[in-house]
Amino acid sequence: MKRRKFLRSTGQLGIGLAVVGCAPEISEQTDQTATSKPSGSIAICTWGFKDGNRIAGEALDAGESALDAAIKGVSHEEENIANNSVGKGGRPDREGNVTLDACVMDSNGNAGSVVYVQNITNVAALARKVMEETPHVILAGDGAEQFAYEQEFQKEELLTPESKEDYEEWLKESEYKPIINIENHDTIGMLTMDKNGDIAGACTTSGLAYKMKGRVGDSPIIGSGLYIDNEVGGAAGTGLGEEILKQVGSFLIVELMRNGMSPQKACEEAVMRTVRKAESVKDFQVCYIAMNKAGETGSYSIHQHFSRMEYRGGVNQRIESDYHIKAEES
Repeated sequence: MKRRKFLRSTGQLGIGLAVVGCAPEISEQTDQTATSKPSGSIAICTWGFKDGNRIAGEALDAGESALDAAIKGVSHEEENIANNSVGKGGRPDREGNVTLDACVMDSNGNAGSVVYVQNITNVAALARKVMEETPHVILAGDGAEQFAYEQEFQKEELLTPESKEDYEEWLKESEYKPIINIENHDTIGMLTMDKNGDIAGACTTSGLAYKMKGRVGDSPIIGSGLYIDNEVGGAAGTGLGEEILKQVGSFLIVELMRNGMSPQKACEEAVMRTVRKAESVKDFQVCYIAMNKAGETGSYSIHQHFSRMEYRGGVNQRIESDYHIKAEES
C-alpha cells in the first residue's frame, strides 16, 4: 500500500510535533530572511565531497527535482570506496560488520529512514523507498534489508579489503579513540534547492568506526541528522551523533531560521547549545550546515577544519567553516 493511500485510509490520525511554550532560544542578533523568490539551483553538503556535490548541482541545473538531485549526489559517495565512513568501504563495528544508516526528506515534508542496514550500498535511495512505498518512516536491520531486496536492490559485500585491514589493525588494541575531523566524522548531509525553489535533503553514513553492535547515531534520525521545512529551509549535521541527537540539532536550526535567524547564526546557536550543555567539548566535534528559502547558506562547528561544499551558478567550491573553539584558546 502506498504511503499516501495509507494515510488517507487512516484519516491522518498522526499529527505533527506540537511545541507549546517551548519556543527556541533566539540570540539577540537575528537576520530576517526573504522567502518570496527561488534562488536557482543550489547544492550544499558537509565536508569535502566535491564530486557528489557537483553531481547533485549539475542534476539541479538539468531540471531534476531537489530530492532526485540529493539522492544522486550522495549515492555517488556511497559507492565510492575511498570514503571510509560512507557507504561501501565504511569502517565496521566492533564485530567486523559494516552497517549503514540514512534518511531523506522531500519538499512536501515526507521522510524516510533506514538504520543498521547490512549488505546494501545505496541506503539513501532505500530510505526514499521507505518514504514512498510504505506507510512507515523508519525500517531497521533485517527488516530494512529484506525490504531492499523486495525493491530489487542488490546484495553487496560492504567490507572492502582496506576496511578489513584497518579493522584487523584496530583489533590489536581494541581502543576506541576517535580523532576529531579525521576519523568517524565523514557523514555526508546534503541540502538541495531546485529551479522551482523547492528544498530537499539526504543524509547517509556508516557511523562511528568500531562502534558497539547495534549503535545508531543522528544521521538517520529525522530532526537530528537532517530536517527540511520547505517554507523555511533545511539543515544537516555531522560529527558525534550522540551529541547532535541530544539537541535535535537540525530541527533546532530550522526553527531558529523560522524565527528570523540567518542560516549562519542558526548554525552557530545550535553548536553553542551543545557547548553550553556539555561538560567538555575538547574531544568531540559537532558541525552543521543550513540553507534557507532565500538561498542563503551557513555552517559552523565546535573545532576547526570543518568545511562544506557549495554549488551554485555552475560553480562548485569548498568553503571553510567558522568555528567556536578558538574563543576558548584566546
